[in-house]
Amino acid sequence: MKKILLIEDVEDTVELVEKVLTARGYDFLHAPDAESGLQLALECLPDLILLDLGLPDHDGQTLAGWIQAEQSLLSIPLIAFTAWPEETARQMVSSYGFKGYIGKPIINVNAFSESVASFLK
Repeated sequence: MKKILLIEDVEDTVELVEKVLTARGYDFLHAPDAESGLQLALECLPDLILLDLGLPDHDGQTLAGWIQAEQSLLSIPLIAFTAWPEETARQMVSSYGFKGYIGKPIINVNAFSESVASFLK
């Protein structure tokens, strides 16, 4: 079973993502902030990390740098999960080493789960 770590502080979003991913057979992990997200990533070595760019303790760009500095996490796809405008999200992807992005809010759960699956291939 593939493990997906969501680093996100908005509880409604967390609940929706958990429902969608667990219904599709993924093992769901969650951290509400950057520091606990890094710790959980190091402990559990997920198959994919969905990273909100606006976290309460540190921004997502900072956490992306921390994750990429960890040798054990380098092969894990890091995906920006953001409500920022599409152009800004694309710039973040190229500037901070993300493998891609998924926009919020989740409007179509099937499209969301297909996007997640595409990053796991």
